[in-house]
Amino acid sequence: MDDVVGCLACDLTAGRTSVPGGRIHRTAHWVVEHCVGPLGVGTLIVKPLRHVVQVAELTDGESSELGPLLRRMAAAVTALTSPEQVYVCLWSHADGRPGHIHFVVQPVRREDMDGHDRFGPALQMAMFQAGQTPDPRAVTVFVERLRDHLAAEPS
Repeated sequence: MDDVVGCLACDLTAGRTSVPGGRIHRTAHWVVEHCVGPLGVGTLIVKPLRHVVQVAELTDGESSELGPLLRRMAAAVTALTSPEQVYVCLWSHADGRPGHIHFVVQPVRREDMDGHDRFGPALQMAMFQAGQTPDPRAVTVFVERLRDHLAAEPS
C-alpha cells in the first residue's frame, strides 16, 4: 500500500490523524470512514487504501470493488438517514493539485437544501462555506449504527 505522509486521506487511513468513529469498513482495496468536513452526519468517504490521484490509475482489483462498495454504502446511508437523495461524487483536489481520490457518499435532506437554499454541487459548496462540522459524538453514534447495519446485512 502506498502511503504519503501529509496526505490527509493517507494520514487518516494510517491513523496519524483521527476521524470520529474510526474506520467503518475495509475491503481488500478500499476503506470507508465518516467525512471529517462540514457535509453533515452520515456523509461517508470511500477511498482507495493506496495513494491514487486519478481514476485511470486504479487497478483492476480496485475497479472491480468500487461499484458494489459505493452501492452498498449509499444503500446503508439511505436506510439509516431516509434522505431525499444520496449524492455520490468524486473529489480529488488538494490545494488546487490532484490529490488522493475519494468518493463522497452524502445523504441530503430537505432541511439541508432549505437551510442553504441550494442543491447539488452548490449545496456542497455552501456547506463548506458555512463550515459547520458535525458534533463528533453524533458522528460516533451514527458510525456505530452503520457498523451494526452493515454487520446485519445478509452475506
